[in-house]
Amino acid sequence: MTDPTESESRRRAARLLHEHPVFDGHNDLPWALREAVGYDTDRADIATDQSPVLHTDLDRLRSGGVGAQFWSVYVRTDLTGDAAVSATLEQIDCVRGLTERYSDRLIPAYSAADVERCLESGGLASLMGAEGGHSINCSMGTLRALYELGVRYMTLTHNDNVPWADSATDEPAAGGLTRFGEAVVREMNRLGMLVDLSHTSAGTMRDALRVSRAPVIFSHSSARAVCDHPRNVPDDVLRALPDNGGVAMATFVPKFVLPEAAEWDRAVDAHLTGLGLHPLDGTEQGHRARTEFERDQPRPVATVSNVADHLDHMRELAGIDHIGLGGDFDGTPFTTAGLDDVAGYPNLLAELLDRNWSEAELGKLTWHNPLRALREAENVAERLRRTESPSLATVTQLDGQPPG
Repeated sequence: MTDPTESESRRRAARLLHEHPVFDGHNDLPWALREAVGYDTDRADIATDQSPVLHTDLDRLRSGGVGAQFWSVYVRTDLTGDAAVSATLEQIDCVRGLTERYSDRLIPAYSAADVERCLESGGLASLMGAEGGHSINCSMGTLRALYELGVRYMTLTHNDNVPWADSATDEPAAGGLTRFGEAVVREMNRLGMLVDLSHTSAGTMRDALRVSRAPVIFSHSSARAVCDHPRNVPDDVLRALPDNGGVAMATFVPKFVLPEAAEWDRAVDAHLTGLGLHPLDGTEQGHRARTEFERDQPRPVATVSNVADHLDHMRELAGIDHIGLGGDFDGTPFTTAGLDDVAGYPNLLAELLDRNWSEAELGKLTWHNPLRALREAENVAERLRRTESPSLATVTQLDGQPPG
């Protein structure tokens, strides 16, 4: 039955998502489950629970028109060395557990062809992306092992530098990529693992674009010209994407969308740090501390319109073939109004329709662009594997420093 209060644009968006669903670049549900329930999905059953804490469950994914999802197998950067590798393996195990428990809805996918088969069958294609080069502990063998376990992109850094690449939110150390960092990018190309440049410094972005022989992605980053946050993509990098074939996937995190929210978020991070909590603390204690802070200092609220402003700018500079969506749901304590959880994508598409985006353009944004980038990365890998052997490079060999 049609809702008489629903706008025509919202109805058009829902119809479009049936044909061209969202292929989202980044969702942190595995880490949220780790923090909230220790991976115990009996306590947080995403088939039946609509948790006020989680942004993601199966029904809301369906309502939002999500057809493919990169699940982040992120681990915090205060986990280092072998501890980071072990925690990443636990995250991978979580995603595998979800696809086994909900096998009628979440279908493992390892290639563009797998994603297309999932669309035909009505399942949600479930891929994995590792968020931060600390997950490989400076080891090419570990990088290859993650690929064999199903990881199809790696974000080169998270919030802190790794020995071979600079982060957007740390003090520059390498000036971008080191020689070993360049070797990591080339090995990812050879494997068919997408190079993800979200969280990286502008120098790392530019170096990776110079070195990569396959399309790169930004799994969850918006436009720096619209919100001047180092996590967003500078204009010159957006303009360079067409030559690379890459895709910048706009995120919905308020502090990356709205300048006032960025200022407020710095204050709440300082508040949590003063309480001895990590700024990304996802436990009940962390949620309570943020709620108390927000009660005294109301949070600036980002809107769907603000996100659309980023997409307008990104389309203008990079072109319609090089943008996508990466919500970062369950990876942020605060959400954008109208994009409160994974059911919100139709609201964004309705806003873009009202801005005269065509349905063909929206189909590229939601589905075709990330699928094309994944397929092209696979094609590049197929060619490279014929002529290149697995890299045996080490940090010490190339950069003259021990890993760590």
